[in-house]
Amino acid sequence: MGIVKVVQNKAYFKRYKVKFRRQQEGKTDYSAWKRLVFQDKNKYNTPKYRMIVHVTNRDIICHISYACIEGDMIVCAAYAHELPKRGVKFGLTNHAAAYCTSLLLAHRLINRFGMDKIYEGQVKVTGDKYNVESIDGQPGAFTCYLDAGLARTTTRNKVFEALKGAVNGGLSIPHKSKEFSQKAIDYMHYLIEEDEDAYKKQFPQHLTNITPDMLEEMYKKAHAAIRENPVYEKKPKKEKKDWVAQKKASFLRAREWAAKS
Repeated sequence: MGIVKVVQNKAYFKRYKVKFRRQQEGKTDYSAWKRLVFQDKNKYNTPKYRMIVHVTNRDIICHISYACIEGDMIVCAAYAHELPKRGVKFGLTNHAAAYCTSLLLAHRLINRFGMDKIYEGQVKVTGDKYNVESIDGQPGAFTCYLDAGLARTTTRNKVFEALKGAVNGGLSIPHKSKEFSQKAIDYMHYLIEEDEDAYKKQFPQHLTNITPDMLEEMYKKAHAAIRENPVYEKKPKKEKKDWVAQKKASFLRAREWAAKS
């Protein structure tokens, strides 16, 4: 047997550093997180806000947060499962839902800070490049930075659709326009004309009494509903009744026998 160099020797274990728990679990990219939360020293205790986007199998979560020693503090949140109240009944994890969720987040945040009359965002969505700029004599535009987490930041990712919705909603987020996707409605029309089987395979939920034009109208109404009322509605609390534990029949019989005797 040949001589094998021992790599994990005493010097290796003396210098071994255990990774952070969330890094071991594959939940946090700390090299990216460190650069996102680092604030200029001449800004003192001014928080550096991040827009966090999580895309799960059944939901899309958008948060505005800032870092503290105790942990991240959530300023505002919006979820894709809130969209059915505003007219979007299906497709809560697609690109359009990511746009609607971040649009809801932006309007909810600006409304909370009382700047909804100053920064209305892009009311008429045209797909053109749009950036929010601060207005002289008014509070500055709310500035934050996109935190994609562990998502692959490839072109046309849903994370960038959420970014576009937040920018159109009135938030100032540094970005480039090349990452955004094209209209899904045009692609649906193309598949209907060229390959109907591919259309049925790609859009199975849209076949029942829904056309691409109806889909576009649905999202337009959803955008209008979000701008009209972005406030989160709390669910009414259910009244809890104080249930009295019923005594067992054997206990009642024993008590009767004790009373007779």
